Amino acid sequence: MSRDFVGALLQLNAEKQVSRDALVHALEDGIQQAYRRVAGEEDIFVRVEPESGRIDVFRGRHVVEDVEDPGLEVSLEEARRTKPDAHVGEVLLTEQLDGEHFGRIGAQTAKQIILQRIREVERDQVFDQFASREGELITGSVSRVEPRAIVLDVGKGVEAILATSEQSPLEHYRIGQPVKAFVLEVKRSARGPQIMVSRTHKGFLRRLFELEVPEIHSGTVEIKQIAREAGSRSKVAVASRQEGLDPVGATVGQRGARVQAVVAELAGEKIDVIPWSEDPSVFVANALSPAQVISVAIDEEHRVASVTVPERMLSLAIGREGQNARLAARLTGWRIDIRSDQAAAEAPGPAKADTRAPASAPEAGSDRPSGEVSS
Repeated sequence: MSRDFVGALLQLNAEKQVSRDALVHALEDGIQQAYRRVAGEEDIFVRVEPESGRIDVFRGRHVVEDVEDPGLEVSLEEARRTKPDAHVGEVLLTEQLDGEHFGRIGAQTAKQIILQRIREVERDQVFDQFASREGELITGSVSRVEPRAIVLDVGKGVEAILATSEQSPLEHYRIGQPVKAFVLEVKRSARGPQIMVSRTHKGFLRRLFELEVPEIHSGTVEIKQIAREAGSRSKVAVASRQEGLDPVGATVGQRGARVQAVVAELAGEKIDVIPWSEDPSVFVANALSPAQVISVAIDEEHRVASVTVPERMLSLAIGREGQNARLAARLTGWRIDIRSDQAAAEAPGPAKADTRAPASAPEAGSDRPSGEVSS
C-alpha cells in the first residue's frame, strides 16, 4: 500500500507539475476534512508521511496562551504537563484514531476533497506563474472570437482576454492565429487565473522594440518616452548610454529593418523614432519630426513651448487633425503652440495655429500602468 501511495504521489507530481509538499498538504487537508465530516467533530487531525505512505489520524488540540474554545484549544501550561517541550502554535496529540473506522463513505468524501484541493493548488501555482509576468509579453493562439473580446489560449488550460478596447483598429483575428500581447493584469477567478492583455498599450510597443533591437534589450539604448495612438501613429524617444552609438540608427536598423519588423507586428502602424534630449527646446523640435523647426521658445513657468516653423511646414508640424503636435506634446510633456514664420513676422504674440495638447491627454490603453520610462 505504501509503495502504491508513493508511486501515485510521484505520478501526480509529474502530471500536474505541482510540488510534492503542496500535494502532501492537499492530501492531509482532504483526508482531515473528510474525517471531520464523517465524525462530525473538529478536533481530528491528519499527518501524511510521503516517504513511507503512512497516514496518521489523531485527535488533538491547538496549544495557545489563552484558551477560548476548550474543545479545540489547550493552554501552554496544561500542555507542558504532558509534553514538556510543547510550544504555542503546535497541535498536541490527545488520542490516536484507527483508520479502519473511516469507511467507504469517508474515503469517497476524502477523494472528492483531495481532488478539489489539488485543483486549487494547480490554479494557485498557475496564477503565481503568470502574475509574475505582468508588464511582459505573452504569446497565445486565438481560441474564441467574441463580441467584446478575443480569447487567447496561452497554454496549461489558461486563457488570456484581449478586450475590444485593447485591440488595434487595424487588426483582425482568426481562430488559431498566434498573437503577441502585453500582460496588463492577472486576476483570480473561480475558473482559474484570468489574464487581461493589450495590444494598444505603450508597454506593448516597448516590449516589441526590446525583442527586435538588441541594444535596447541590453540597455545600451534606452527608450525614454513613448506616445502612442494605437493603429495610427506612435513616437518613440531614444537615448544612448554608450558614447558614439547612434540611438536612432540602432533602433531603426539597417535600411529600417528593425523598425519595420515592429511596424509589421502592429499591422502597419506608423512609428517615428526620435533622439531624446535633456534640452527641452531641442527635444520639442525633435518630437515634431518630420517637420523642420526654426525656433522653440520655452516658458518654464507655464510649461509651454512656442514653436516657429516654415510656412510650408505648418500643416506637417500640426499633422492631420493635430495628431503630430498632439503626440509631440504627450512625448515631451510640454504644451505646444505652433505658428509659421510668416505669422510670427506679421503678428508676434499668440500663435495662429494653437495645437496645445497636455501630456496627460488620454490615449489608447493608457488608463493602465505602462512600461514608460520617465525622463
